Amino acid sequence: MTSSSFHLSRRGLLAMAGAGLATASLPSQLFAQSGRNILVVASGQDIPNFDPHTATGYSASFFMRNVYDPLVRVEGSPPEPRPALAESWDVSDDGLTYRFNLNPAATFHSGNSVTSEDVIYSFQRALELAKGNSWMIRGVVTPEGITAPDARTVEFQLAKPFAAFLQVLPWIFVVEKAAVEANLGDDMGQSWLLTNTAGSGPFQVARYQVGTLYHLGRAETSWQEGGGNLDGVIWQIVRETATQRLMLQRGEAHIAVDLTSEDMESLADAPGVVRVMEPEYRTFSIKMNTEHGPLADINLRKAIVHAVNYEAIRDSAGFADLMTGPLPTGILGHDPALEVPRMDLDKAREYMAKTERPDGGFSLRMVHVSGLEQQRRWALIMLDSLKQIGIDLEIQPLKWPDMVAACASPETFPDFFPVYQTANYGDPDNIAFAAYHSSRNGGWQNAVYSNPEVDALIEAGRTEIEPEKRAEIYGEFQRKVVADAPDIFGVLELRKIGLRDSVQNYQFTPVASNAIQAWPLSIG
Repeated sequence: MTSSSFHLSRRGLLAMAGAGLATASLPSQLFAQSGRNILVVASGQDIPNFDPHTATGYSASFFMRNVYDPLVRVEGSPPEPRPALAESWDVSDDGLTYRFNLNPAATFHSGNSVTSEDVIYSFQRALELAKGNSWMIRGVVTPEGITAPDARTVEFQLAKPFAAFLQVLPWIFVVEKAAVEANLGDDMGQSWLLTNTAGSGPFQVARYQVGTLYHLGRAETSWQEGGGNLDGVIWQIVRETATQRLMLQRGEAHIAVDLTSEDMESLADAPGVVRVMEPEYRTFSIKMNTEHGPLADINLRKAIVHAVNYEAIRDSAGFADLMTGPLPTGILGHDPALEVPRMDLDKAREYMAKTERPDGGFSLRMVHVSGLEQQRRWALIMLDSLKQIGIDLEIQPLKWPDMVAACASPETFPDFFPVYQTANYGDPDNIAFAAYHSSRNGGWQNAVYSNPEVDALIEAGRTEIEPEKRAEIYGEFQRKVVADAPDIFGVLELRKIGLRDSVQNYQFTPVASNAIQAWPLSIG
């Protein structure tokens, strides 16, 4: 398919209108791009903001991967570190000292060169804000431990050994110090970076409409090697997965990232469509409000985890296996023999008998991403499961930014909150720290759960270098989390992505694979 064959038909326009995009709000420029190499990615998740040190979620990861640069990227399967801002690096024998040599070609969108001062500023800003992806380096990188021997060299003296250090660096993005400092305000530039950027990535924001689309145009200053022929990429918000599939089939989107198992089956013989179904460290669980409301009672939580119809959850997911505890199968330290709850109504009623309302007769609330059909189905399975122990369930669809906002406190967090957790790096620390460490409270990955003993195990696991010792630590971590019953452990799904066969140079990498890295891609 040539670039001129990419089109927006009247049917496609109506499809996007049905996905929440009214025809009157569709930017007219979109129709003028049929003769250019503009990659369109259909996604159900809006981009929360443009600040690489506060925003999280796969849509934010897409944005940051394409507008900003880290020191190191990862590519391949299994993912391996590759040069980004750093063209090379050295590591000391004790694993505590890392020295990075910056690429002299690296340039910000302003035209200014990327220097070691910008790198230091970015890491220190991330640590001070203590939001976004900063948890990945907290307790390992300290502000005083980052130095610059010269303008092209950055040295990290780690506070503790960290086996996954190179694997986490792709998620700490570098901002231009001068641009942020010029718009500092009273919040370290957070207000400015809600809608502005200070990056060096291959693309920059051309235009956007919240809830509709984000158009990234190729940066005039793009300096990265190995790029494709894209002039830009559009992140198109399409709430319904069925609509994403139809757009892909009609050639109105090049990539769809939220497809269900049924969508993939429908695309099996679709002309011009390539299906990608690959395993990755991606868990689905339903988090419970362990701090406020009825589910603060551990006996009620244990009643519920034994009432859930896990087989129905798996069958509904299609290409998936049930989780065995909080860690994904196959990752370092995962215990396949871990005893986890399965549907047992007698045991569920035993735990209900220990609660204040043993006969039920009350209602709980579950939210899910609006338009995400798979989560809606799981919510209906939860509705049927809870009826078995006398509990009603209110199901509330919400847009993703509203779901994130609900995580701010135990009082605003719903009783049940479904979470896809995709590892950004192939190490148990990723899932363990992000989803269960109390320092993450207030964020969507772990809004409320807190246990000092679990925190200590997570911290020990991330700083231990010896794999056998790490496996022992994570074994104990899994047992303690299961005993606390903060989550309903769901499924490990295959990642499901649909592509037009005109998309060239796509390579699946099993970390954040739905946060499409557009720079290497071409449209043929």
